[in-house]
Amino acid sequence: MMSLDERDVPLLTLLRVGRIFAPAPLEATDLLIADGRIAVLGRDLAVPEGWPVRLVEARDLTAVPAFIDQHVHVTGGGGEGGCGSRCPEITAREIVAMGIGTVVGVLGTDGISRSPADLLAKVRGLKAEGIAAYMYTGSYRVPPPTLTGDVQRDLAWIPEVIGLGELAISDHRSSQPRQDEIARLVGEARVGGMLAGKRGICHFHVGDGQRGLEPLRQLLAETEIPAEQVIPTHVNRHRALLEEAADYALAFAASVDVTAFDDPGEEGLSGFEAVSRLLARGVPVERITMSSDCNGSLPEFDTQGNYIGMRVARNTALIADWQRLVREEVLPLDQALGLISGHVARVLGLHDRKGRLAIGHDADVTLLDGNLQPQQTFVAGKRLYARDGSP
Repeated sequence: MMSLDERDVPLLTLLRVGRIFAPAPLEATDLLIADGRIAVLGRDLAVPEGWPVRLVEARDLTAVPAFIDQHVHVTGGGGEGGCGSRCPEITAREIVAMGIGTVVGVLGTDGISRSPADLLAKVRGLKAEGIAAYMYTGSYRVPPPTLTGDVQRDLAWIPEVIGLGELAISDHRSSQPRQDEIARLVGEARVGGMLAGKRGICHFHVGDGQRGLEPLRQLLAETEIPAEQVIPTHVNRHRALLEEAADYALAFAASVDVTAFDDPGEEGLSGFEAVSRLLARGVPVERITMSSDCNGSLPEFDTQGNYIGMRVARNTALIADWQRLVREEVLPLDQALGLISGHVARVLGLHDRKGRLAIGHDADVTLLDGNLQPQQTFVAGKRLYARDGSP
């Protein structure tokens, strides 16, 4: 991580790169950043002598929108095997080293020893280190734990709260919520978001139970809730669920989130396989996002549902699966970028300032080498990571 001392950061930063994908390829090769936002995109930009400008020469690198990970257990997940199975917190360096500039923190199974207050403190800590960080209120449980005692108030009064999640459905670890409880909570999140000028999405953990996405199908078919309000994740945990996710996305013009599992196991699919299959089924790429589930648990259970072991998820698979989609020409770079930047920004309601390299947008920029490996990460114009250790 670079030093984040504001006194060391000039008001202006000029990036000179080889190419810019914004996500579409641009003729511009220079980005002038002013006060954390992109001020000018052009070629051979000249800056008046004496101006306080930091010049970053990176002619061998490609600038793209910094990545967005909408599902990160920033305080650590786990706990299914008792207190000794709690996963560790994620570090800021682990985030920015993967080219990620924005994260959304979640609570999972354990909403008891870890609370929304803990999550908010961690999110604010990441923000203090320069990362753009948000959170969902709630956890697997229904009724969900909150900061203020009310979902709407959390969304209305806590700037970092952008939605409700990860609510668990079709999973033996869920609270087995009734359909009316799901509808009420989604409605609460929608109205709370409206009052705060946020999207107010509901981020749904989908387990491997036989009901699959049926609770969400029923929700969209029987209520006035728009499809953009609910985002099912982990839809690639087994092949039948992924096929159902494709049908769901096509039937409701809905978005689905693929998890880049470190090890999908015999039943699951990797992020690469899942995205490839969804595209083959005709799901528009704009309706697909990818996330890491980073620092969450990957528990193993026997046929009776007894806990038998656990691994900790990392975010390296997210970048590796995304790189493979481009390298194997499943998607061109400009379209693939949406999976972990622009589409995610739209889903979260952050598209007015994130997910694109455009004048007036936050200067969240990742510089990639020829192998699509992140070399530098800028958030709000500040360089938080350089692989070579440059300040």
